[in-house]
Amino acid sequence: MNTQRKELPIGKSDFETIITGNYYYADKTLLVAELIQRGAEAVLFPRPRRFGKTLNMTMLKAFFEKTEQSKRHLFDGLAVSKLPKIMAHQGQYPVIFVTFKDVKFSTWQECYPEIVKTISNEFRRHDYLLSSSVLDAGQKQEYQKAIDKCAPKDVYQSALRDLSSYLHAYHQKKVIILIDEYDTVIQEAYLKDFYDPAIEFMRAFLGGGLKDNAVLERGVVTGILRIAKESIFTGLNNLLVGSFFRDDFADKFGLTESEVMQLLTDYGYAGQYDQVKAWYNGYCIGNAQHLYNPWSIINFAANRGIFEPYWVNTSRQEMIQEMIASCTESDKQDIELLLAGQSVEHVVDDTVVFQDLGVVTTAFWSFLLYTGYLTFRCQFLKDGERHVKLAIPNRELLGLYKTTIQRWFARSPQVAGPYLAMLKGLVAGNMAEFKIIFEKFARQSLSVFDVKGPEPESFYHALVLGVFVSLQDTHEVRSNRESGYGRYDVMIIPKDPKKPGIIIEFKKIDAPETLEKAAVVALQQIRDRRYATELRARGIEQVIELAIVFKGKEVLVQERA
Repeated sequence: MNTQRKELPIGKSDFETIITGNYYYADKTLLVAELIQRGAEAVLFPRPRRFGKTLNMTMLKAFFEKTEQSKRHLFDGLAVSKLPKIMAHQGQYPVIFVTFKDVKFSTWQECYPEIVKTISNEFRRHDYLLSSSVLDAGQKQEYQKAIDKCAPKDVYQSALRDLSSYLHAYHQKKVIILIDEYDTVIQEAYLKDFYDPAIEFMRAFLGGGLKDNAVLERGVVTGILRIAKESIFTGLNNLLVGSFFRDDFADKFGLTESEVMQLLTDYGYAGQYDQVKAWYNGYCIGNAQHLYNPWSIINFAANRGIFEPYWVNTSRQEMIQEMIASCTESDKQDIELLLAGQSVEHVVDDTVVFQDLGVVTTAFWSFLLYTGYLTFRCQFLKDGERHVKLAIPNRELLGLYKTTIQRWFARSPQVAGPYLAMLKGLVAGNMAEFKIIFEKFARQSLSVFDVKGPEPESFYHALVLGVFVSLQDTHEVRSNRESGYGRYDVMIIPKDPKKPGIIIEFKKIDAPETLEKAAVVALQQIRDRRYATELRARGIEQVIELAIVFKGKEVLVQERA
């Protein structure tokens, strides 16, 4: 088999199409064997976008489903075909397959009809039941209404339970239920403010098929998140969650290092492996320590070896952008460390409660991990909680964080222009210009960063991140670090020692203290604690010492005279 002649399956996620069309396929068929051998009645796989979830689900459908024309030939030469006991299950079960991956709408009034259409299509796929004797007259009437998209809501909510019962009666075999991207609807509902009706529906729909269903042979559910605390899976004691921290199923989603190397070799890009690794590697799931997002790798090879942020560009980033913009001061400081290539330790929970986002730090970091915007380097239990070392996985994702932060300051012309002028004056050492622009910029920007009352911290930390990202090519930017005999707020270290180094001490004051008096204290603190020690040690002769003082939404910039 000459894999170099195979077309790469850009935008194709149906297993049968890929195999019959002779597209390139990274063999994940041992997922079937692991599912059967593991024995769990229902399994949930939370994985990031574009990690091969839909392809794996259509592979499972092709493997298990009993059809008029055998599909056994689709697995010829693949890993599972070498396991006779597993192959004995091929084509033996009725299968219900539902995917919600394209159900993305702005209101429940728009979303619900698309859910109905999705369920209707699966009823239609099994419309042979209408001409059978397993349904009585009333059931046939209800079934037809489900196909015609005019049944009551409770019919669609109980669709998995009822359809599996009918299929079992017809085939005299227990049923395989495959639900792909179950949480797409819920995420859209959270973003677009129709969360409650979406949760209510999905709870009844999934529970009916997977909870206490006597005719269920096996259920497999995929999504990005495990949304358990919303009671979607309450009481589902037969559910195994193939989480990020389990070794079983770890290498069945995403591409492993060896699979990536093979693909690069087949398409003539093996010599670029180190760059590919820097751009797209970095994900960890269980004992699989070097996983790649398939979408990025396939697009890289299809685009003649050009490095681009392929995965990042496939979806809207509003939720991530808003979360990062509104996270706590402490979280923003940790993002600074992540941008500098370091890891940060946090407690994560493999269940996500959407209402906790923006409120509970654990939810923030857990969401970033499970959605693929962070990865983990190690994990350990402490005081009954899971602690992980989190990091930005690769250059592609690093670019996303930088872009997100830069967009904060480009949201309005009155902020973007002064921001760039302010940075230009700062790094050039033109403090008179910087002072004028910064004070105006701060007044205009404080409301943008949701500063309430006398608290400028949101603006301050957003500003530090903005400076970090914007000057990263020419400067090293640090905040709140040890130097000399104390801690400085921000130090801007030029990579060219001939350029000025800058130390900024931020102060927040309340009445009756004056801005001017606080500025004097801040500048004296820089001198007394010898904050310039590190800059001098690096051979930087010109050091600029600045005090920036906030009083409510008043601001004063003072340079040491």
